Amino acid sequence: MEIHDKVNQLTDLIVYDIFSPPVASRIYAYACIAVHEAVRHTDPKETSIAAKLNGFPDMPVPDKDKEYDFHLASSTAFYTVVSGLIFSKDQLKVYAAESMKNYRERLSEKVYNNSVEFGEAVAKAVMARMASDNYKKTRALEKNYGSRDDGKWQPTAPDYLDGTEPYWNQIKPLTMDSASQFSPPPPPSFDKGKSSQFYLMNDEVYQVGKSLTQEQKEIASFWDDNPFVMEHSGHLMLATKKQTPGGHWMGIATIACKKSGASAVASARTYALTSIAIFDAFVSVFDTKYRFNYVRPITFINKEIDGKWEPFLQTPPFPEYTSGHSSITASAATILTGLYGDKFAFEDTSDMRFIQKKRQFNSFVQAADECSVSRLYGGIHFRISLDNGANAGKKIGENILGKFR
Repeated sequence: MEIHDKVNQLTDLIVYDIFSPPVASRIYAYACIAVHEAVRHTDPKETSIAAKLNGFPDMPVPDKDKEYDFHLASSTAFYTVVSGLIFSKDQLKVYAAESMKNYRERLSEKVYNNSVEFGEAVAKAVMARMASDNYKKTRALEKNYGSRDDGKWQPTAPDYLDGTEPYWNQIKPLTMDSASQFSPPPPPSFDKGKSSQFYLMNDEVYQVGKSLTQEQKEIASFWDDNPFVMEHSGHLMLATKKQTPGGHWMGIATIACKKSGASAVASARTYALTSIAIFDAFVSVFDTKYRFNYVRPITFINKEIDGKWEPFLQTPPFPEYTSGHSSITASAATILTGLYGDKFAFEDTSDMRFIQKKRQFNSFVQAADECSVSRLYGGIHFRISLDNGANAGKKIGENILGKFR
């Protein structure tokens, strides 16, 4: 089905252009909303999603006196919106040309033109919201280099990069009242005492990391989804590109659509709601991260427990609390469970073309739970960050389902 091909193309473009996970979530959301708002008109019962989101203008309505192909309209809307979001425009043009060629060969000129015109109108409305979500404003703000204060985040090995997207909480959410609507409680206070909660949760990360089983290593690697891992060997640096955690769950959404035999409209709804949940979860979790500016395990463990310890996974360049993976996977799993049920077994092959690995799950929640605990196995998150992050993500997903039931 063409809609699945588009999401796959979008993932490839995002990987190639090396967008950070929060920025990637924005790309998926606007692109998928555009697709849904155009193709939904093939089903008279399908209502607008954008109409219930924050800050969207009224979406265009087809002229009852004109004939359209709404699949072509959705393709037009998709490629037009994506062109304003990615860097690899030449490759996007190749994808778009092939799609448009197929429609030109089988549609009359009038229907073709009507459909393109309608798709462009949908794209214009979606792009108006894009232009007002504060993304451009946040590109010009100063960088965040962390803090040397005890218990606060500072750049970590091996590259000591500045903080990723420190102002992402200024991006306007799609369904939440504010970035802080589902904020978790504060994390434990910094305390070097060996009986303190802070010390004990660092020690848990340390002890787990020292005795990882092969299965735990496989789980950590499978769910890593770090879009740009730097590997060092002496003076040589090698970079590995992979999909983002949001991209991984968009792939799971594809699996759900295909296995269930979902129609184009049902698939478009699945992609739109899943990407909206991931988008808002990133706004929420990055608000939490930079509000508490919490230290990463590697920083404290190296200073107070074991100076030679290294986490199994490379620590991402932003504050620890809460876990972004836990939050966005819980939000996506909540949406997919609401759409396809709580006993939807599937084989997750969405990462095959990036890391040649797959895993079997009995439900979306089981997959999300495994993804969450993978960050403890990876040595980059405390257990409380997993639990509180997942809880916030679940609330975000439930809030979205409540709006669109």
